[in-house]
Amino acid sequence: MKYYIIAGEASGDLHGSNLIKELHHIDTAANIRCWGGDLMQQAGATLVKHYRDLAFMGFAEVIKNLPAIFKNIAFCKQDILNYQPNVLVLIDYPGFNLRISKWAKTKNIKVVYYISPQVWAWKENRVKEMKQSIDKMLVILPFEKDYYQHKWHWDVEYVGHPLVDVIEQYQKNAPQKITANKPIIAILPGSRKQEIAVKLPVMLQVAAHFPEYEFKVAQAPGQEDAFYTPFLAPYQNVSIVKNNTYGLLCSAKAALVTSGTATLETALFGVPEVVCYKGSAISFAIAKRIVKIKYICLVNLIMDKPVVKELIQQDMTVTNIINELTALLTDEVKLQALKKDYAALKTLLQAGGHASFKAANRVFETAQKAE
Repeated sequence: MKYYIIAGEASGDLHGSNLIKELHHIDTAANIRCWGGDLMQQAGATLVKHYRDLAFMGFAEVIKNLPAIFKNIAFCKQDILNYQPNVLVLIDYPGFNLRISKWAKTKNIKVVYYISPQVWAWKENRVKEMKQSIDKMLVILPFEKDYYQHKWHWDVEYVGHPLVDVIEQYQKNAPQKITANKPIIAILPGSRKQEIAVKLPVMLQVAAHFPEYEFKVAQAPGQEDAFYTPFLAPYQNVSIVKNNTYGLLCSAKAALVTSGTATLETALFGVPEVVCYKGSAISFAIAKRIVKIKYICLVNLIMDKPVVKELIQQDMTVTNIINELTALLTDEVKLQALKKDYAALKTLLQAGGHASFKAANRVFETAQKAE
């Protein structure tokens, strides 16, 4: 059968690649076309557009790039029509994918949405249209099933979080740990140039205050080496780690992490972390008015309490990061409490089952119904 999958960022590429692997196991004749990244291509899909050409971060940046976004949407619609898939699989990336799902409904194309848009945080009005245009919604956060069921009377399926399986599998297969002369602090500054340029300089200034540690910056997939060089040049105890973020997390004593999927990955590896977030002043001002959540970090959102420290916008200062990092490295009581919370988090995320396997089965079933 024919599958068309759209992911618009690095985390979607990871989860999409594991979905593709499972689809090939279920359907040995699977023909898969995708928007995503290197991982989805390596898993056996024909790559149409790379996510690095799609990623625009923040309200101001999106508005500036609207012509390119609309051009991509038009191209995508035509490509889907030419391909005629049995099922369209949309992975997160709501600004783009929800437009495509609404359009697909008018063309009688079956739609599975894997990894729900965060409508519980903002733009709740999207749910009415989502119910009409999405044939099967697969959610990966435990509270999302209750949210859709109780507030919107929509029966969605919780499949567990795919990162649990990904990380467990990685840990079983002899992880490529990072060797260093000193204990390691990991820096995960994001995947987009815009966010890295804002946050990484502040995170790097912290390194000068911890000469007894080596700071390793995780290079984002799709970003060139030369982009990082000017940021790292002034520091003696800082270096880059390429294509081995999980090996870095396996080796780190603590981590400075930008918000997003990386905060959850860091927690599932059991690494104490400080969450650092800073955006453009315009984007942050708009977000503050419309986002309705208590936390920006997935760890805290899932646990519904401040498990890890969030330093947001004006609070993301060198002094504040130093203070929080020092506590993570020296306060044994804090570390034990964090370890207990991380274990509870993992239990919650495992409750839905093996996410990629379960999601692939639902996608296959939907494709069968379309035949």
